Amino acid sequence: MTLYTLSSGDGIGSDARAPVIIAFLVFIGMSLLWLFTLAASQEDNPERLYIADRSFSPVFNGFAMAGEQITVVTLMGTSGVVALYGYDGFTIAIDSLMTLGVLLLLAQKLRNSGRYTLGELFSLRVSGPAPRVAAAVVTLVIAVPLLMVQLRAGGISAALLIGTSTDGAQVVCTVLMGCLVACFAAVADLRGTSLVQVVKVPITLVTLAVVSLLALRKFAWDPGSLLTAAAAQSVEPDDYLKPGLWPYTATLGPFNTFGNHVVLILGTAMMPHLILRISASRTGQAARRSMSIAVGLTGVFVLFLMTTGFAAAAVVGGGEIGAVDATGQSSPILLASGVLRDGSSARVVLITVVACVAFFAVLTAVASVTFAAAVSVAHDVVARGKRPISNRGEVQTLRVAVVILCVLGMSLSAATHRFPAEFLATFSICVAASCVFPVLIYSFFWRRFNRRGLLCSVYGGLLLCTLLTVFSPTVSGTEYALWPEAGFDWYPFQTPGLISVPAAFFLGWLGTMTAPGDPEVDFRHVEYRALTGKEVGPRGR
Repeated sequence: MTLYTLSSGDGIGSDARAPVIIAFLVFIGMSLLWLFTLAASQEDNPERLYIADRSFSPVFNGFAMAGEQITVVTLMGTSGVVALYGYDGFTIAIDSLMTLGVLLLLAQKLRNSGRYTLGELFSLRVSGPAPRVAAAVVTLVIAVPLLMVQLRAGGISAALLIGTSTDGAQVVCTVLMGCLVACFAAVADLRGTSLVQVVKVPITLVTLAVVSLLALRKFAWDPGSLLTAAAAQSVEPDDYLKPGLWPYTATLGPFNTFGNHVVLILGTAMMPHLILRISASRTGQAARRSMSIAVGLTGVFVLFLMTTGFAAAAVVGGGEIGAVDATGQSSPILLASGVLRDGSSARVVLITVVACVAFFAVLTAVASVTFAAAVSVAHDVVARGKRPISNRGEVQTLRVAVVILCVLGMSLSAATHRFPAEFLATFSICVAASCVFPVLIYSFFWRRFNRRGLLCSVYGGLLLCTLLTVFSPTVSGTEYALWPEAGFDWYPFQTPGLISVPAAFFLGWLGTMTAPGDPEVDFRHVEYRALTGKEVGPRGR
């Protein structure tokens, strides 16, 4: 069994330990105080809580959408992959921009449709409870693994800050992080989480820029010297700047790499919390403008993220980063502790700021995913059930669902802390790519799409994702697998998406073509609404 734990190495230093922890706790206290102040002014209006009455301006929502891309997995994980594996991490970072490109193409149609949950989007062409139930299942299957991975990454970072190497410390940090996130998500609405996302963007960009410039100063402001040092300090100097070093793709061939990138781009674009945010724009055109702004900001973030990863390899060294954390998630904090001399006040301040940015990333990412999943449960399942429910009852259901999801994610993350959990993120993203993307494409662009096609695409894609993940190299047969000693990895690729995404499209087509009768909803109405944001009038019928 592979253990992803911190070693006894201390990359921060005893001189910075106490000030960093104190400042970090003060920051957490101020964040919670602000949240409960915000909660005191909320109203029990579901649409106002879910999508802020569709009032977000393009600039505000563009910054918030860019903030959604700054998760703890991208900030700590992707920079760690760049630091340890060079070129392969670089290509993974670029996928974030491609994701926003997919959303840019669909943003106006999503907003103009007037729908904001997967259940409502799945019901564009199909009536009844079946599409809403299918959407709720998919949303929860996407959300819970993401919660586990994000909380786990936050626990690793927090454990590094307090300078301990025990499994118990990581579990405690994960649980505490989960409790803080639960408090945040239980009182916040979309506007509250958006404000934090907007604030996070400039703070993160400035922090990464400062760390990158301080690292570049060590190499006489020469980026070429920094890259040369990064390769020399890596575990594999000759292969660091070449494709194929990342262990997940090293032995699985180019088709595996292609499938990974396609699934990451499509799956990340189809996340329920991103769709919810697009729906909060004032108009369809405003949604497109906000996505354009988000692309620019995310491009700057990706540039700094790659620079930070290469700088960590050059300043700290791949061997030392891997000794502290085998996944490389600690590389930004280790870099912050290495660019300035020990004992300096500036070093303490820099480490503290990086730690707070990491906490910000955990807080906002987990809260967004949890909030969107809870909205799906409250709005698509409970509020549309056989028994009518008031607006106040729907909001109360939302709060209860948030707490249950946070507790579930926190408990599962703590219980599985000894096991490699990277395959959970891959599975979650693959489900989004296989079960959401085909349905939306068919709903917006295919006139004949119907109930059977939707259900075949959703449940068929989900079943394929589950089966192929179980029999993939991420679960057995490889050194990074969940059970490396076992050998039932007959599926040769890391991600099921290479099969499940085209299969979901095929199943949607097959189910539609074999269903009797015409679609339940006139496609002209859906098409007109997606283009204009208005319903078809009497003259248009």
